[in-house]
Amino acid sequence: MTAYSSGLRVSEVVNLKLSDIDSENMQLLVRSGKGNKDRYTLLSRKTLLFLRQYYKSYRPTDWLFYSGLDKTRPLSSPTAQKVFKDSTIKANISKSVTIHTLRHSFATHLLMTVLILSLYKPYWVIKTLRPLWFI
Repeated sequence: MTAYSSGLRVSEVVNLKLSDIDSENMQLLVRSGKGNKDRYTLLSRKTLLFLRQYYKSYRPTDWLFYSGLDKTRPLSSPTAQKVFKDSTIKANISKSVTIHTLRHSFATHLLMTVLILSLYKPYWVIKTLRPLWFI
């Protein structure tokens, strides 16, 4: 869920720490992403609620997704990919998909949303009769 809703690479998901969650600004800090650069990405309300439930159940201490019983080490990328693959089989998904497919889907859905919003933007006004984008 976190990979799709925030558009993360598998290495970025497994390297998330509790301190990377900024619930006040609804964003995730991605440390040392591609090009070894830090960046912020979106954190949806639904994902935040899911992560809170996850926290209550698993009580991670440092790494958000830790390795087995060892909470001091992050989950490995191959393990995350295996869990995802097993989930696709369990869900009866016959297409060949990977965690990176979720990243592509995130980008596509975000682009579609922006395009749809931009098509309708001229018709949206608020009480002061200013366009919505002005807010």
